[in-house]
Amino acid sequence: MESYKIENMYDLNETIAADIFKGVTYPWEVLPKIKDFIVELGNTLSLEKFEKRGENIWVAKSAKFLSDNVYIAGPCIIDEEAEIRPGAFIRGNAIVGKGAVVGNSTELKNVILFNKVQVPHYNYVGDSILGYKAHMGAGSITSNVKSDKKLVVIKNGQDDQIETGLKKVGAMLGDNVEVGCGSILNPGTVVGRKSNIYPLSSVRGCVPARHIYKDSENIVEKIDD
Repeated sequence: MESYKIENMYDLNETIAADIFKGVTYPWEVLPKIKDFIVELGNTLSLEKFEKRGENIWVAKSAKFLSDNVYIAGPCIIDEEAEIRPGAFIRGNAIVGKGAVVGNSTELKNVILFNKVQVPHYNYVGDSILGYKAHMGAGSITSNVKSDKKLVVIKNGQDDQIETGLKKVGAMLGDNVEVGCGSILNPGTVVGRKSNIYPLSSVRGCVPARHIYKDSENIVEKIDD
């Protein structure tokens, strides 16, 4: 699991939430901490750059809202120059990074979006962490609860597994990951930096950095990276 440690997945210079990752090894370990972290961080934010909108909601003054038809529940931080498009549904416990895009009918819940993340069209992102410039194609979603409701186990093949102790774990996407349209990232999916997921994929387990996921039997290294 070495490849899926935080330092191998994310550039922590590209998130306002860098401090939440201190003292932990794997990204899913921070999921239970997001709510309290947002409240603590929000109360330290500059009033010159951020305004407080409702209870525990901090929005950068440079953030762009393309419509009033947006729902935001706290705790939430929306960082500078983020773009929130019509119909966005932010259910709380969400950090939206600088320059990130939250699109039409996209739903967020208990997530950290690093800077420049794009979830621009009909996406559900729950109990997940998306690294710098990660992009989810139209209609792609994170599934965060197993059908049998058992605790999520991160699986890197048959012999390398970590029990999270959590019922809800969506997807951990490294920096610059591209997810194709209509894909489902099953509970506990981890995708390493600069990997690509083919459209209409159903992904589970771990995908190495700099690989292309075509299907579960066909994960190939990127030769032009």
